Amino acid sequence: MRSSAERREADRASDPAPDPATDPATSPGPSPRRPDGAPLWRDPWIAVAGVAVLGALAGWVLPAARIDWQPALAWREPWRWWTAAFVHWSPLHLAANLAGALLVGAFGRAAQVPPRVALAWLAAWPLAQLALLVQPALAHYGGMSGVLHAGVAAAACWLTATQRGRRRAIGVAVLAALAAKVALERPWAAPLTHPPGWDIAVAPLAHAAGALAGLACTLAALALRRRPSRHRE
Repeated sequence: MRSSAERREADRASDPAPDPATDPATSPGPSPRRPDGAPLWRDPWIAVAGVAVLGALAGWVLPAARIDWQPALAWREPWRWWTAAFVHWSPLHLAANLAGALLVGAFGRAAQVPPRVALAWLAAWPLAQLALLVQPALAHYGGMSGVLHAGVAAAACWLTATQRGRRRAIGVAVLAALAAKVALERPWAAPLTHPPGWDIAVAPLAHAAGALAGLACTLAALALRRRPSRHRE
């Protein structure tokens, strides 16, 4: 007969080796991700920013008259609610908005906004163009600045409404800066302005409309998210 020591040694030899992929003692650990587990390439916020960048690059080679904002065609050709953001009137205009899209994408990623805030930004996109109907003097409009203002407002609103401490303070500061910028541009004064250093005219109403659309859509998304919890027992 085998001794107890021999039996224990035989049992250890028959046990399967730990799997490095599942055994917590040997697993190398997960790759860096957001707390909600979304890697960069599956982040809805980054997806919206990516659509803005790729659309702007595609829009640069397309005829502007086919896709820009024209109030006379707003209801007959509703794709312009989206595609107007892809139109740019100069290389400087395009470069500035591409850089802006990257910055807004990075801001939302750093803020770790949830998918519903990315959807709010997406919903604000056409609203930012539709609001231009209140200024019929804008016979043609193109540019991404209204959409970018919507994205900044959406991410900052989420930080302010849902976070605490320094993260909430950042949201409040960004919203305050955004409100000051829009007010200083005086969107009610004239349909177009000519800021120094720019080779195009700027439509301040687009910035205000985008910021308000982003804010409204995010508040709506947050309200809808909280609503079911009121009926739980």
